[in-house]
Amino acid sequence: MTARQESSDIAVAVPRVLVGWIPDWPVVAILGREPGPQDLAVVTERGRILAASEAARHGGVRRGQKLRSAQALVADLVMHERDADAEAKLFEPVADAVAELAAHLEVLRPGMLALPAPGAARFHGGEDVLAEKVVDAVEAAGHPCRVGIADGLLAGQLAARAGLVVPPGQAARFLAPFPVAELADGKLADLLNRLGLVTVGQFAALPAASVADRFGQAGVAAHRLARGLGARPVVARPPGADLTAEQRFEQPFTVMEPLVFAARALAERLHEGLAGAGLACERVEVEVECADGTTASRAWRHEGVLSVGAVAERVRWQLQAWQHRQLFAEANGGVVALRLVPDGLVRDPGRQLSLADGDQEATERVERAVARVQALLGHGAPVTARLAGGRAPADRVVRTPWGDAHQERRADGPWPGRLPAPSPSHVPAAPTRVRLLDETGRDVEVTARAEARSAPARLVLPGGAVEVTGWAGPWPEQERWWDPDEARRTARMQVVVADGRALLLAVTGGRWHLEGDYDT
Repeated sequence: MTARQESSDIAVAVPRVLVGWIPDWPVVAILGREPGPQDLAVVTERGRILAASEAARHGGVRRGQKLRSAQALVADLVMHERDADAEAKLFEPVADAVAELAAHLEVLRPGMLALPAPGAARFHGGEDVLAEKVVDAVEAAGHPCRVGIADGLLAGQLAARAGLVVPPGQAARFLAPFPVAELADGKLADLLNRLGLVTVGQFAALPAASVADRFGQAGVAAHRLARGLGARPVVARPPGADLTAEQRFEQPFTVMEPLVFAARALAERLHEGLAGAGLACERVEVEVECADGTTASRAWRHEGVLSVGAVAERVRWQLQAWQHRQLFAEANGGVVALRLVPDGLVRDPGRQLSLADGDQEATERVERAVARVQALLGHGAPVTARLAGGRAPADRVVRTPWGDAHQERRADGPWPGRLPAPSPSHVPAAPTRVRLLDETGRDVEVTARAEARSAPARLVLPGGAVEVTGWAGPWPEQERWWDPDEARRTARMQVVVADGRALLLAVTGGRWHLEGDYDT
């Protein structure tokens, strides 16, 4: 196939998509309004910055930063934990407003939506006119909006950041200058960068067969995106196949909690039906039916294949957003049916089990139980923990939401500055500020050569001062010296105090903290 033929195929095969995006939506949802010029607000998730107000970004705060680095840049930063339910609930009126302009609206995530551009553009008089109408509709709902139109969802999302309309057939050229992190997860993007493939265009230039051999299924999906295609080829629905999963209730419900509980089992049934046909889905439509015949539906899309947990979470978000509407009013008789309709069907990539997978039946029972907890409390509520490599005691325990891939951090790798065995028995949630004094009452200092200038004599704890009867160390640690934002020098010392306790102390920037204690 020639380059000209391939470009033509892409233009025909990939539909035009309009993406509407409200910047900093997690911050908007937490504050309940658009952040003002004085709002130094950020939303955090898993110990990092998820979103920041414009004022915070002007101070240097960026998405993905560690909280300590962000606080060092902006002292008055106000931090809020993410509230995904509030994000979905506040976004529902925005989605309703845009749905008046076109059919088949899809919510990518709270704060971002998409719709097929061709039909709506013809109806409204062109893509530029459609984009203006979407912006006007969102602004009428009370929020500023950016709109992008391009071939394919990824190009549409990136175009929305700049408010661009990318001409048909130009998605691959538009995507080429962007970093590979825009189309691949952190692990694959890091590998591509280390191989010298830093832009989407460089990765797209590789032969597809070579990408499949070297990077596997994830690489193939990313390579298709880089070329302006969909991550996976969409397949036709099997003739006569009814893949909809429906749950009807004998007793109508006027509250959402029973529906949320039923959503998980319904998501499992949906995926069982899809798996039986060798399929997976990228979109799912959530639909409820009331006793008087009233119905409501909303389509949700995921950048990858929707898992059981992802479907259940989106159902919960949508029901939360609908909770205070007339759908749950007694006048409608209550909700009598919940349906999940899959769309955007693709071939199921499957999963290869190894001999180490153990008792699959028991594993599946555990997964179903944990998944019900996720449906009720959110995806990040149940976590798994494992030991990994690291220097500080708290760094050696990695907590990951159930079902997510574990962070790759080798426990047996070289970790200069790592504490000698044994590890502390107890590690506080946050280090406790203490003072380590010598015989003259001065703070014990650690030199650049990791030597204590004076011997420890007393330890001042929150409950009072105790005598130090023995000590070992210090052990130096210098992390991320190449990054001014995250560079850190630390030294750790083990001390034994008069009451018999063995404690682990750390000093950073001349300040001592209690990091853990040992059973004695």
